[in-house]
Amino acid sequence: MKSLALIENWPVSTAAAGVVRADGTVLGTRGPVDRRFPLASVTKPLAAYAALVAYEEGAVELDEPAGPAGSTVRHLLAHTSGLAFDEHRVTAPPGERRLYSNAGFEQLGDHIAKATDIPFAEYLRQAVLEPLGMTSTSLEGSPAKDGVSTVDDLVRFAAEVQAPRLLDPRTVAEAMTVQYPGTKGVLPGYGHQSPNDWGLGFEIRDSKSPHWTGSSSSQGTFGHFGQSGTFLWIDPSAGAACVALTDRAFGPWAVEVWPVFTDAVLAELRR
Repeated sequence: MKSLALIENWPVSTAAAGVVRADGTVLGTRGPVDRRFPLASVTKPLAAYAALVAYEEGAVELDEPAGPAGSTVRHLLAHTSGLAFDEHRVTAPPGERRLYSNAGFEQLGDHIAKATDIPFAEYLRQAVLEPLGMTSTSLEGSPAKDGVSTVDDLVRFAAEVQAPRLLDPRTVAEAMTVQYPGTKGVLPGYGHQSPNDWGLGFEIRDSKSPHWTGSSSSQGTFGHFGQSGTFLWIDPSAGAACVALTDRAFGPWAVEVWPVFTDAVLAELRR
């Protein structure tokens, strides 16, 4: 795909990208697709997928208590537990506000580790990474932000989410459905959004503006971006997903170039 060449103009030392269809067909890649990059918050969709495997295995229920008082597994996945961004303290009642929380995903990981009697990083490996052949991916700390992976591995994951084999498609459909509709909150890097829609571990684009995806991205687009200059989006209307990994922290440069890149990819997919 010619549009992927745009990453070569990004103000970063190294970038890699790939586009994949639901059937696993890789439509194009650019850059060192086997290089391992820190994912930052692109770790969260991987952790969420492992949590959903635990749910389907019967180890946890989505609406069982987890995290602070009154919160559930679902609240933790949807960033509505009331936990602060990076501190294990409660700042709002569960379900009231969309408080994007690394602490929430850390408590989710602890809850699943306790329920399965397997350290969360190992559970993620057994439940998701190994079955998908993601041999270059590992969780090296927090389930919220300490994943390391490659474009090669993440296109495997993106294909799985589009055409699930590890999960019932109905479970994945729920993960990409807005949880606690109408909830307001701040989208990190993009300010206050009303509503700030989120699924189960995946951010949902809907009508958010500004946003890190493109102006032509469908409202059903979902995924995640990371502060390490990384993103993964899946656009059901386009029938494809895109991964981009870089070695430069998220900032104004990304706000400027990512939407242009996404629109170029989508335009090429339409052609």
